[in-house]
Amino acid sequence: MGSSDIPEVSRHHLSHLQTVPRHMVHRAAVSEVFLTDAQALGGDRFLVAAQWPRDHALYYPDNGGLTDPLVFVETVRQSMVYLAHAYYDIPLTHHFIGSDFQFEITDPEMFRVTDVPLQPVLEARWTELESRPPNRVSLRVDVELTIAGSVCGRGSVSAIALDDKRYRLLRRRGAPSAADAEAQVPQQGTRIPAACVGRLREKDCVLERVSRSDWQIRAAVGHAILFDHPTDHVPMMMMLEGFRQLGHLLSRTSSSCGEAGEPTVFLTAASIDCLAFAELDAPVRLQVHSGYEPASRGGSGELRVDAAQSGRGVATARMVWAALPVAEQVA
Repeated sequence: MGSSDIPEVSRHHLSHLQTVPRHMVHRAAVSEVFLTDAQALGGDRFLVAAQWPRDHALYYPDNGGLTDPLVFVETVRQSMVYLAHAYYDIPLTHHFIGSDFQFEITDPEMFRVTDVPLQPVLEARWTELESRPPNRVSLRVDVELTIAGSVCGRGSVSAIALDDKRYRLLRRRGAPSAADAEAQVPQQGTRIPAACVGRLREKDCVLERVSRSDWQIRAAVGHAILFDHPTDHVPMMMMLEGFRQLGHLLSRTSSSCGEAGEPTVFLTAASIDCLAFAELDAPVRLQVHSGYEPASRGGSGELRVDAAQSGRGVATARMVWAALPVAEQVA
């Protein structure tokens, strides 16, 4: 599916006047809803409209004036949940368990914040991988991102939607054993300064340093955005935030955080595989694969990270970080 396949008249029917109901995207706060409309095209294909905030408490523009890539990620997540409820009759009480997520931004310049909010359109395709209605549905949503008529990215998310009974059974079956818990004694970490991980506020930093080459994610359960509503495990978006913060830290080319002349780094692509639930009561240890080198100006570097908790793997991540040319940065 490509942009040329979608009649322009269909795009004009999409509205950006107000957000969709918050419960349709599993958000408690109206301010955290990015979707504004959706339209079925037939054949499990859809257009989904969104409006991105020019500023945000957590997902704010970077030093180069570009929209946070995680706004795109959250938009894809919301699209999956909205389509499930609005078009596939998946009950609102079902739990969504993400298994993998990928995205790529092919034209970062289209993410530049202007004097009006960006109004992206996602061209989405729904694929049902396995269905046992009404209790369990395995699904995948692939999207192509268009901003101001230009294709500038793509993404996909796979998940399982379960009723409450099956979700509780899965959680009990997937809970770490006593042996797992004893396999790794939690170590006390030191929270890294917000400026070193691309954050403005100290409370937004979820990354801790355990040693010179060891880091861990600490669940920020009271955070109003990362934990928009109560949950019994670490959400995928918080895990991704921890990966992203580690990427910012390792992509710095100087020893001083926020030093003048430090190039703006931009997360242009990521692939996350979720292997198990990460619990809230223990830190998630991060192991960086060897060979990562920060990107020079105009170049990019690939960072691969494994996440483990209580001695068992919970996620893996692959990220591509680009160092933007000086001309693309804001003075």
